[in-house]
Amino acid sequence: MATQELSANLLFFRDFFKRFLPNSQAVALAIILIVSFVLIYSLSGLLMPVFVSIVLAYLLEGVVSKAESMKIARLPAVYLVFSVFMAGLVFLLFYLIPIVSQQAVELVQQVPEILNRAQTGIMRLPEMYPKLISESKVQQMMFAVQRELLTYGQNILSHSAASVVGLVSVMIYLFLVPMMVFFFLKDKQMLVAWFLQFMPRDRHLTVRVWEEIDVQIGNYVRGKFGEVFILWAVSYATYATMGLNYAMLLAVFMGLQVIIPYIGATLVTFPVLGVAYFQWGFGGDEFMYVVIAYSIIQMLDGVVLVPVLFSEAVNLHAVAIIIAILFFGGLWGFWGVFLAIPLATVVKAVLTAWPRLGDKGLDANY
Repeated sequence: MATQELSANLLFFRDFFKRFLPNSQAVALAIILIVSFVLIYSLSGLLMPVFVSIVLAYLLEGVVSKAESMKIARLPAVYLVFSVFMAGLVFLLFYLIPIVSQQAVELVQQVPEILNRAQTGIMRLPEMYPKLISESKVQQMMFAVQRELLTYGQNILSHSAASVVGLVSVMIYLFLVPMMVFFFLKDKQMLVAWFLQFMPRDRHLTVRVWEEIDVQIGNYVRGKFGEVFILWAVSYATYATMGLNYAMLLAVFMGLQVIIPYIGATLVTFPVLGVAYFQWGFGGDEFMYVVIAYSIIQMLDGVVLVPVLFSEAVNLHAVAIIIAILFFGGLWGFWGVFLAIPLATVVKAVLTAWPRLGDKGLDANY
């Protein structure tokens, strides 16, 4: 009787592994995915400059490939694309970041005045709507807000003690990352060949999944960078023309909002409309112009930019996108949020390919 139960259990586990790992290619793909995830998760803190360099080199590789398709040799194409990349980095470091930092400091200095004006306006609510809200509730709400702001300020001061370490890390990134990006582009074939010698030989399924992922992730990430740049440029031109305070800072917020789908567009509404309100108030025509301009930019992003830039990109459900942002953002912070959709694409590609592993002709085709 015990022997029969043992045989039944063995048959159950055999059928289970056959269903999810039906052949050697599936085993190779599973091993590659597990090992890659463990290495990236465990070494992300130590080798983050390397991972950042790989991501940037992967993005620039698409531009290099387009240059090669225009009959430009590989090495000149690498030099050209890398020069443009360095020019953009210099613009970011010596022009954009100083302006954004200055405007951010000015905005922080205006926070007490903004809070006073907000408190004055909120304290009028009990007089205007005595049946809906009481003065005691308003005072409790304002006390809670002040307490949260105080806690936030204390956290900023506590983190400022680590600013020296952060500055050293930034200097290391600024030196190592561009250098590694250049060599990843220049010596791509040699590095890929060296890496492949450690991969399983029976990796046809892995190659097929990677080819699908490569096309979708490349389209998505390069389109996302284009969307960020266009929204930043259009927003800055619009806000600067209208005379809105902190135009560059708000334009950067407008560009970065697309990194977090759905959530980012909601969050960026508060600083844009808040600055416009405290500059002109609700009664001014300028405030309404800002509201209209902001709405038009958001509409053009959803109606024009997204269909044009992401026509060949991934198609994920909104729930899947939110879950991916929460999961990968919790693992790797900013980079997890930025790469949440590409990583979700990897999961989707694997799950899409997995049911086909039971096809009888799979091994024969390779």
